[in-house]
Amino acid sequence: MPENQLAGEQERVDVMYARLDVLRARTAAELAAIRRTRATGTHQNRSERDSFAGLHENRLSQLWAVEDRLCFGRLDLTDSSHRYVGRIGLSDDEQRRLLVDWRAPAAMPFYQATAATPGDVVRRRHLVTRGRSVTGVEDDVLDLEALDDAARAALQGEGALLAAVTAQRTGRMVDIVATIQAEQDRIIRSDAAGVLVVQGGPGTGKTAVALHRAAYLLYTHRDRLERSGVLVVGPSPVFLRYIDQVLPSLGETGVVLLTAGQLYPGVDARHSDDEAVAALKGDPRMAAVIARAVEARQRVPDEPVRMDVEGHSVVLRPRAVASARDKARRSGKPHNEARVVFVKDLLVQLAEQMGRSMGTRLDPEDRADVITDLRGSVDVRRALNLAWMPLTPQRLLTGLFADPDRLAEAALELTPSERALLRREPGAPWTTDDVPLLDEAAELIGDDVTGPSAAERVQARQRRDELEYARGVLSMTGAGGVVSAGDLVDRFAESGPYLSVAERAAGDRTWAYGHVVVDEAQELSPMMWRLLGRRCPTRSMTVVGDLAQTRAAAGATSWEQALSPLVGDRWRHEQLTVNYRTPAQIMASATAVLRAAGVDAPAPTSVREGAWPPVATRLTGVTPESVVAVVREEAELLAGGRIAVVTSPARQADTLAALREALPDVGTGATALDSAVAVLTVADAKGLEFDGVVLVEPAEILAGGVRGANDLYVAMTRPTQRLRLLHALDLPAGIAPR
Repeated sequence: MPENQLAGEQERVDVMYARLDVLRARTAAELAAIRRTRATGTHQNRSERDSFAGLHENRLSQLWAVEDRLCFGRLDLTDSSHRYVGRIGLSDDEQRRLLVDWRAPAAMPFYQATAATPGDVVRRRHLVTRGRSVTGVEDDVLDLEALDDAARAALQGEGALLAAVTAQRTGRMVDIVATIQAEQDRIIRSDAAGVLVVQGGPGTGKTAVALHRAAYLLYTHRDRLERSGVLVVGPSPVFLRYIDQVLPSLGETGVVLLTAGQLYPGVDARHSDDEAVAALKGDPRMAAVIARAVEARQRVPDEPVRMDVEGHSVVLRPRAVASARDKARRSGKPHNEARVVFVKDLLVQLAEQMGRSMGTRLDPEDRADVITDLRGSVDVRRALNLAWMPLTPQRLLTGLFADPDRLAEAALELTPSERALLRREPGAPWTTDDVPLLDEAAELIGDDVTGPSAAERVQARQRRDELEYARGVLSMTGAGGVVSAGDLVDRFAESGPYLSVAERAAGDRTWAYGHVVVDEAQELSPMMWRLLGRRCPTRSMTVVGDLAQTRAAAGATSWEQALSPLVGDRWRHEQLTVNYRTPAQIMASATAVLRAAGVDAPAPTSVREGAWPPVATRLTGVTPESVVAVVREEAELLAGGRIAVVTSPARQADTLAALREALPDVGTGATALDSAVAVLTVADAKGLEFDGVVLVEPAEILAGGVRGANDLYVAMTRPTQRLRLLHALDLPAGIAPR
């Protein structure tokens, strides 16, 4: 590229970064001024000051997050003007536009213009940058006739998209904002209303499209979504770590990212139940089971209960309890709130009974005194609690699953063998499949009226975090003998605290999000969809997945099956058809496995053939040591690329130990992507991509579950370059040995 042309682009980009630096400095100064202001007067004054501080903090985070590849494109228009496109919009002090936000209508031609329909676009230029330096350009000419000879001679590039898809992976998903394709852009900019299903095979960019759509909706509907927030639900902690920098790099820092196992505050479930148990817990019949279990905790005694109150005998009669119970149920309130109605009604009845036993008619003041005496009676408290005990969801499910009699009473829809599957020891950890059941119970039980509210729990957690930070400050400064951590927190309480929408939403089960993005949505059970419906009453959702990759026993076999109970027929469908990740040779082999197993799924079209076909290596026995030898070979061929070793769960621990002993940088779990080699199961690998994949004993993965062919399909479609299969058992049908 001519030096003067590159210098011209560099000069433009320098102006944009200079403006970015100015905005950062101004925002930081304004934030510091707000923090120095002592909030006086009413609570509203303090709240407004904190809100202003929060707005400036969010803006400053956004300005820092867009540092990398601030400007990535330029449109040359038929009127000879240029329009630069980047991560955020920038204007100078005279409001002259320097940079157009990629989400703005003015940026749409950068993604949607084609040679067939160029509109006003003559040329689309992709800027290649490293840090703040422009290192090259990639030109897409849409109207060659509009360029003069000099402009034609200066054309550069072999395709920004191909460069992006063949680049070595880093262990983190990068945004595709510079290379969004027309079919993806149409989906990203689709209307926010209703449920949008984005179906696409491996490598079609479903996750990237969903995240860019979230950023686009936050830009387009800022006022509404900044107040209510956006929730992104991913399949695993390692997946959330993989995508956690995408939205910040697009200028959005306030989105809540959770796994399905984290959707109930206070629970972080990392494992699923066995397939049969998971399928049952995900069955919609469980909603009726839980409802009946709650009702069973509202008991009417079989016989009158005689109680002593301050030397007087009162009798709690079954008819009175039944009357109070029915009145409480008619209130329509959740169990714990309805209990207040129940208790109040019975205390009034018992007070009148005491008055009659004393031969007097109680006036309101006397009745209040008698009710106080009743509340203080151990006998009365015991009897009322036995009739209608305050509950928590955890206590309800623990008691239900540990007690066969309670389960038989509540689970009338289930067979004895199904009820046996639900048996659970009281101390067992919660699973991902328990999370929607806990949420269902919470909806029926309501808040614990005897304990802190959701807001109070969030404040308590924040107080703990502040105290921990203050202790660290005192430890570093050596001032612990002068002031306590509590005093330090209280002293600076006037300057905060500020809880972002994301922080408040993540700790509040009843929070209603403005939009929800669900990735790998085909894995969700009907009960999990009920939970998500409560999180998003407006049903504004982006649902992305691939039915051919469903591996969960309670997962979906059709989108209609998954979504009809939630929204009826009020959902729309989009299909992604181009595979940007998986080379055609690998994709053909993976698709053949599915079809050999009788799964008919359309295969996306790969944009490239790939340099290497899949390679199958037969051994007399696949040992951890043989895996180590193959990983060494693959690492040498890929020259620094990221490698995933995908095994069955039974092999994972031994394989990991051998690789860690032999190689310096091997990881697993949530931090696996920080290492050059990751040892994963298929469940861990969902949604991820690597330069190379070593797949250990494909036949074991095929036989490992009710949807083993889907699992094998997922595992085989993770690589961007090389797929190596190690096996001693016969290869599954569809894989041609090489």
